[in-house]
Amino acid sequence: MSQIVTEEMKRDFIQRGYSRRSFGRISSMLGAGAAALPFFNESAMAQLSMIGPMPPDAVKINANENPLGPCPEALEAMYGILRQGGRYLYEETFNFSKTLAEVEGVKPQYVRPYPGSSDPLHRAVLAFTGPGKSFVMGDPGYEAGERAANFVGSKVVRVPLKKDASHDVKAMATADPNAGLIYICNPNNPTGTITSRADIEWLYANKPRGSILLIDEAYIHLSKSAMPCSDMAGADKDVMILRTFSKLYGMAGLRAGAAIARPDLLDKISNYGAGALPVTGMIGANVSLKSKNLVAERRKIIADIREDVFSWMNKNNYAFLPSESNKFMADVKRPGGEVVKAMAANKVFIGRVWPAWPTHVRVSIGTKDEMEKFKVAFRKVMSA
Repeated sequence: MSQIVTEEMKRDFIQRGYSRRSFGRISSMLGAGAAALPFFNESAMAQLSMIGPMPPDAVKINANENPLGPCPEALEAMYGILRQGGRYLYEETFNFSKTLAEVEGVKPQYVRPYPGSSDPLHRAVLAFTGPGKSFVMGDPGYEAGERAANFVGSKVVRVPLKKDASHDVKAMATADPNAGLIYICNPNNPTGTITSRADIEWLYANKPRGSILLIDEAYIHLSKSAMPCSDMAGADKDVMILRTFSKLYGMAGLRAGAAIARPDLLDKISNYGAGALPVTGMIGANVSLKSKNLVAERRKIIADIREDVFSWMNKNNYAFLPSESNKFMADVKRPGGEVVKAMAANKVFIGRVWPAWPTHVRVSIGTKDEMEKFKVAFRKVMSA
């Protein structure tokens, strides 16, 4: 990968509607390294979930993390390679890429590893949008791509979710004839709801010509009904898939993920950063993929805790949106920020509020004990 701004990149920027002044501003940052872009290293998103010092008995269920952490096999492999941490060990990145390609049924060159999935999401916004090529997303939806688009001057088109909280693919297809990138998170963040494979296929067939469909499958393994779309990328469609090991695999702090797409699409996003990937994340992800029954077992553990919380919410007549992920949206019937603060005062830290749904708060699924503490605090706050 290269961080050098080439003539080809310059022509591409101009074609996407950037002025020479805007191009100069962005290219100077790229020349200094992608980390110079304020959204690129996820710091902006991290600040939304950062709490700071917490009491030792506090419950942190605000960032969709998996409290189970890495599986035992991954822990053993990562611990075993730490003594070799003084070397780059590019082989481990290659091994991870090869294993993921085998699991997904695509050619190895269709997989490119990254430290999580927000990194390639940012790159895709840089590569495929601009002042003349918009970024289309569901609302509410994960904000990382929108922040990147705003910074580089790309138009952002937010399309409200349907009544069942799935993506409104018909509205997204017609939202902007000059769309450069259409983003679907499935299961969605923050809602945990599903957009059907049929709807995704319809959107692809009816999207504006030349636009790229970006499907973020960070939470795909947590759902029984959401269908992966990596085969669409493998079939040479204008589709890019994002994967991360931060969620079901419990490796949020270890940074492992990938983009799956045609090699030419992967090449377009590769220019916006460079650097070796963390060997611990690469070997941990590789071993996790080979761990038999891990996905099914963890999906059940998280689902059982989630459904217990839902049963309790129903019993107490608290409004919420059913989810197939490791988080859900609770409608607190008043400004959500007030409830977030009140829960924090009770040492339970829940997620943020989305402007599109101002009375909803996002709650991540923690351990059974953590969710029992959530119940106590939520009842207290809601009855206040």
